[in-house]
Amino acid sequence: MNKIPPYLKKGDLIGLTCPAGYMEAEKAQTCIHTLQSWGYEVMVGKTLGSKSKTYFSGSDEIRRNEFQAMLDDPNIKAILCGRGGYGVSRIIDQLDFSTFKKHPKWIIGFSDITVFLSHVNRQLKVASLHAPMAAAFNNKQADKEYVQSLRKALKGAKANYACKPHAFNKTGTCTAELVGGNLAMIAHLIGSPSMYNVTNKILFIEDIGEYIYNIDRMMIQLKRAGVLSKISGLIIGKFSDTKPTVRPFGQNVYQLIQSHIAEYDYPVSYNFPVSHEKENVALKVGVVHQLKVVDKKVSLQEL
Repeated sequence: MNKIPPYLKKGDLIGLTCPAGYMEAEKAQTCIHTLQSWGYEVMVGKTLGSKSKTYFSGSDEIRRNEFQAMLDDPNIKAILCGRGGYGVSRIIDQLDFSTFKKHPKWIIGFSDITVFLSHVNRQLKVASLHAPMAAAFNNKQADKEYVQSLRKALKGAKANYACKPHAFNKTGTCTAELVGGNLAMIAHLIGSPSMYNVTNKILFIEDIGEYIYNIDRMMIQLKRAGVLSKISGLIIGKFSDTKPTVRPFGQNVYQLIQSHIAEYDYPVSYNFPVSHEKENVALKVGVVHQLKVVDKKVSLQEL
């Protein structure tokens, strides 16, 4: 059984940090103001809007030290990552999670932040939140259902999501711990001490900006590593902005994924609202859910 960090109450402090790619400070202002309007205090790390001249929001040392400080600060009750991009795997092995293990808190994000979510699940058995990050609050999205799903999750409301059926769905019901995140990061973590233990789990995947042959390669990696044969259910989110090749691959993303999982008989849901787009519901990683796929509806309910 995984540890569930304490849910937030009014007046609690949320740390906002950028442990991977660079983010302009202006792009996080709506997020900061919204979190404050929800009744939380916000501590903004120096990595947000840093003066870094590289892709990252500061050197590995700066990003690592700031994240470490937020892990260790007893006043911070949740750590919201400003954005993903790339960079967490460069610092994950230098972080000390001993204080966090004794006093867990919510780590929130998606994309490259999948590295954190998977690591604390595998190594520390602590739940986390795959959920919208700072930029998701912009463009009048703060009051919409996807950002609001984060607000509800932080307060402890149990998730109960539904989505429309898809022609490729496989019907069935399973009850298991929910794990997952960005497909590229999950494939990247295979063979490392941060990789999820996926046995008898419900796995969810999504991605952005990949060539279809890259997605093919990653699905083959999951299959060869035994991931696809060990899980109890599969949730396939959106794969946005896939890149074309000069000669067509011959399948779209969902056709490709369907071909890789055809031999398995667990329930499968396609086009679930988890993605790099605005359709990205908050999912509690490491918490038991029931996935129910029937002909006319898909539901994912936190138990």
